[in-house]
Amino acid sequence: MSDNSSTQTHKTTGSLETRREKVMLFFKGMAMGLGDSVPGISGGTIAVITKIYDQLVFSIRAVDLRACGLFFTGQFKAFWQHINGTFLLILALGILCGLLISANTVLFLLENYFVPLMAFFIGMVLASSALLRNEFSFGAWQNILALLLGLLLAVSIGFISPRSAELSLIYVFFSGAIAISAMILPGLSGAFILLLLGVYEFILGALLGFDLPYILVFMLGCGVGLLAFSRVLSWLLHNHHQLSYGFITGMLLGSVSALWPWQQAKGGAEAGYTMLLPALVCLVLGVAIVVLLQVVFATKPSESAN
Repeated sequence: MSDNSSTQTHKTTGSLETRREKVMLFFKGMAMGLGDSVPGISGGTIAVITKIYDQLVFSIRAVDLRACGLFFTGQFKAFWQHINGTFLLILALGILCGLLISANTVLFLLENYFVPLMAFFIGMVLASSALLRNEFSFGAWQNILALLLGLLLAVSIGFISPRSAELSLIYVFFSGAIAISAMILPGLSGAFILLLLGVYEFILGALLGFDLPYILVFMLGCGVGLLAFSRVLSWLLHNHHQLSYGFITGMLLGSVSALWPWQQAKGGAEAGYTMLLPALVCLVLGVAIVVLLQVVFATKPSESAN
């Protein structure tokens, strides 16, 4: 069933004509990097919130054999336009900046402010899910089924116990491929996947310590996973737009189970519930941040479709 929506984006190119648009795109990337470094919220979720998700997937998908042909025949301008290079470069720089910033703070926040931090992310997830309401129709049973399947998958992943990893270069490579696939799928955090695979703290440490062999192998895995998984996503978004967003919304709602702060609160549930008021404040703040992002980063329909 094809359920193309009038709101979907099929083309990879976007309008980045003004300095403000480029600066905003950089900050969107930074927000993606900050979000995906924490086990719980996905960089893909941030991309949905900031209205660049479709464009991101289709731009990555454009790195194909035609792009390789243009590059190796010296047609660099055509190559850059084909892959929406300016968009990808600015966004990648923002993501890298966000990752570098968060690598120095995320462990501290998780260690000292776990409950308020998780409540903050729950607020962001719930608000994001509400914003996606217009991307698919509840009148079609297929969309409802896709939503339920997404919810079930996200909840199921949350019950997987983290494992101890054998940190070979091959394992790090495949960890990167799997994590980056999760990163561009809203509802699944790349950091959460790394945590399950047992390499989360190791990768953060390698990044901070500039352990070049592991960083390069991890990045190579990310690149391979990104190019492969983006093809699946681009096909789904192009041919089954509403089903895709129904599934994405279910994934977002299901991720709340993994984010629920009192299942891991230090000192047990009773100690955790003493943080109830700060958690409620942070939940409301998370909702407010998503609304603010929606207002600040909103793009006109003509901008995302050109």
